[in-house]
Order: sequence, then C-alpha cells, then structure tokens
Amino acid sequence: MEKKLWIDVEGAGRVSGSLSLPDGKRESMPWATGIILAHGAGGHMDNPDLVQFARDLSEAGHPVLRFNFFYTESGRKAPDRPPLLGAAWEAAHRAFAAREDCRLDSIVAAGKSMGGRIASELVAAGRLSVKALVFLGYPLHPAGRPERLRDAHLYHIRVPLLFFAGTRDPLCNLDLLRGVLGRLEAPFTLDVVEGGDHSFHLPRSAGTPSAEVYRRLAERTGSWLAGLGG
Repeated sequence: MEKKLWIDVEGAGRVSGSLSLPDGKRESMPWATGIILAHGAGGHMDNPDLVQFARDLSEAGHPVLRFNFFYTESGRKAPDRPPLLGAAWEAAHRAFAAREDCRLDSIVAAGKSMGGRIASELVAAGRLSVKALVFLGYPLHPAGRPERLRDAHLYHIRVPLLFFAGTRDPLCNLDLLRGVLGRLEAPFTLDVVEGGDHSFHLPRSAGTPSAEVYRRLAERTGSWLAGLGG
C-alpha cells in the first residue's frame, strides 16, 4: 500500500514523500524495522529502481519512506547545499518516527549514492539515530578522481553498514573501498554486484532487467536486517 504525504522541514518549507506499507492492518501486525530511502543526486523519489526496492522491502514486512530533496521538489538539477540536504533527511526521520500507522521498533537509513552519503554524515555527526545504514552505490570518490576519497566521516560511525557496490562503478573503485572498509570501526558487509554500474545496471548482454537486480538487492537487504536481530 502506498501513501503520499508531505514532510515539513522546519524553517525551509516542505517536500513530498511516499510511504510503502506492508499489506494488512498495521495495528494487528508486529513491530517492524522501518527504512528511509533517499534518492541520488540525479534522481528523485519515484525513480523506478527505488520504487521497486521499496515495494519489495515493504512486501517483506518493512515500512519504507521515500522522499524528495528540495532541489528535486522544485525541478532543479543541481543538488541543494549540504545543510539543506541534511535538514530534509532529519525531517524525514522525524516524520517517519512519529507515524502511528507504521509500528516501528527501529529505523534504518538507506540511500542511493548522495542520499546514502548524506545520511552517513548525519549519523557520524550524531544528528541521525538509526539502527543501521544501507548504501546503494556509495560515491567514494568523483569519477576519474580516485584520490579524492569521501571516507573521513565513515570512521566515526558505529552502527552496522551494508554496502552494495557494482564492479563497473566509476564512483567507487572496489580496491579503494575494501581498503576503507578494513579501517572501519563499525561492523560492515560488502555485497558486490558483478557487472553493475553506479546504479547496478548490467550490460545488455547479461539479459537481466533492472527490476530483477533491485529485487535481489531488496532480498539481500531484508536478510541482512534479519541477521542484525533486535
């Protein structure tokens, strides 16, 4: 079940969101781990891959909240400044935690590329309280600039981390990522998508549609969350 909603960001306005709820009456269902899913720099909350990922997780029993950042809401292409990106994330977290129809026992922050990076920066700074973080393609460095690592804040995180990474991702050299992961204090899992680019799209010769790839990512995320326990 999908519910459209508005998320108020204090002092800045509001952005739209979409809530994917498991089937059935939530009051009769057990408490669940909810997931907030943020889009990447060039995307939006209704990106088909993210919608697929959210729906599959909701079918597995996880309420999922997707939301837009302000620049996406207004139709602009250039991302907002970091403070405004962070404010939208924090507002989405507050709105999700306050919903009585979700029966949340904990919240996981997930995001495609920039959306996941901003969440991790907030967690590292103590501004976002979550059970775990899920990265759908972490942007470890700009394309063609592997020396400019975006890793400093990751070493301050203590919650479990799940990294999905494609072998053809120009924004995340796998050897560099493995080096970063080896220095983390937090427990982590790396799930490599063979042949995947930054959005986990496979070469046409693979014959695997994007929807199927994201179904697999959702299944792996659900299994990983189940393994975390309470």
